[in-house]
Amino acid sequence: MANPRMKYGAGADRMETGRPHLRKSALLILIAGLAGCAAGPDFKRPAAPEVGDYTATPVFAQTESATARLGESQRLVAGMEVDAQWWRSLKSPKLDALIESALTASPSLAAARATLRQAQELHAAQAGSTRYPQVDAGLGAQRQRTSPSAQGQEGDAQIFSLYNASVGVRYNLDLAGGNRRALEALAARTDFRRHEVEAARLTLAGNIATAAITRARLAAQVEATAAILQAWEEQVRIARERVRLGQAAADEVLALQIPAEQARAELPALRKQMQQTEHLLAVLAGRAPAAGGIPEFRLADFTLPAELPLVVPSELVRRRPDIRASEALLHAANAEYGVAVAKLYPQLNLSASLGSQALTTGALFGGGSAVWSLVGQLTQPLFNPGLPAEKRAALAAFDAAAANYQGVVLEALRDVADALRAIENDAQALAALAVAEEAAWGSLQSVERQYQLGAASYVQLLIAQQQAQQTRLGLAAAQAQRLTDSVALYQAAGIGSSGEQEISLR
Repeated sequence: MANPRMKYGAGADRMETGRPHLRKSALLILIAGLAGCAAGPDFKRPAAPEVGDYTATPVFAQTESATARLGESQRLVAGMEVDAQWWRSLKSPKLDALIESALTASPSLAAARATLRQAQELHAAQAGSTRYPQVDAGLGAQRQRTSPSAQGQEGDAQIFSLYNASVGVRYNLDLAGGNRRALEALAARTDFRRHEVEAARLTLAGNIATAAITRARLAAQVEATAAILQAWEEQVRIARERVRLGQAAADEVLALQIPAEQARAELPALRKQMQQTEHLLAVLAGRAPAAGGIPEFRLADFTLPAELPLVVPSELVRRRPDIRASEALLHAANAEYGVAVAKLYPQLNLSASLGSQALTTGALFGGGSAVWSLVGQLTQPLFNPGLPAEKRAALAAFDAAAANYQGVVLEALRDVADALRAIENDAQALAALAVAEEAAWGSLQSVERQYQLGAASYVQLLIAQQQAQQTRLGLAAAQAQRLTDSVALYQAAGIGSSGEQEISLR
């Protein structure tokens, strides 16, 4: 029943007393018609985005390559089939084991699954109380004292016990389909919880992969910074020796101590970040930070995927769990609008009871008096200003859910666009840093040869070593960023989600 409306008029109360069978037939036809539909519009899945691309300008087909490790070129492949366990494309057994462990031990994922079970049981409870008749058994006893004078008769008062046993049946015929719409709303909210579980699983895997890559980057930067500090300390030692021999002034030592101590201060900050990342990995895996067991990830533990999936926007909205969850909320709002509309229509409640009454318990199921009742009640709201307002509120809630769905879709498109641009630009940045690193290490090798021949001083050698390690700092960050970009694209594209799967509860 699409957008049902009630019409009232002065002629609605007129009755033809000579044709009662026509009135009964019309009433039966109205009841049968109402019972076969549900109030409010049926839900229609939102249309896929009309855009065919993620960015205003064409995205890359293949990234720039670099000679450094993790600098391989990457290609975008449309319609590419990717393993649901996308993290295996990084080819890190340590990461695979940690994520598999986290998927079974994570408290946040366990909470999401429990919330899904709760939604499923709430739907089952509502379905059991509305789809089927409610049957209750009753057993009662009462002690009474009656006086004949209350009925205008003479005689002494009588005291007796009355026992009764009965079975009652109640059922709401749900003429306007309000109960069916309520069940539809609960089923949609259960779908929402299912997609939340899927989103929590993918987010957990993505967070662990990102944290593991971050830990690997920080480890490389700690090593490079320690080498830089060692070179500075050696220069300070040489300067002090020259001062002792009278070949240099004390100001030279002070000038070298400044960058040496700055490098020394960077080490604790990097170690702090690395240790905090290890704590984060432990918690994500469902462990206490003190429990240990977190692998010491290095950049050498990872491989850059050579091919990356390109999911078209129309497929993205059917794949991303956050979009599917928002669609489920939109479906629930549509069904709840139908519930509000159904309240404006007639409600038919049927009830029946069958039982026995007796003065003794022994005669209750044998010689007692049979009692029964059959009640049918049809109610139609005539004046209730709250019901139209409730309908308008439900419609406003639907409009809000539709706007939220549109916002989620736009954010998803932006996520993919950002990931694609990051992959393209960060590949170029790594290529430039790889050239710089090659130049720095080439310069270091040249200075080392000169030093062996006596054409360069030891201080010049130390400075060349510092420059080489400084380029290593930037290179490690760029290498880790390329891995992180690949993880971000997998997440943005919804790789690993169950896609079209929904709960069969409607």
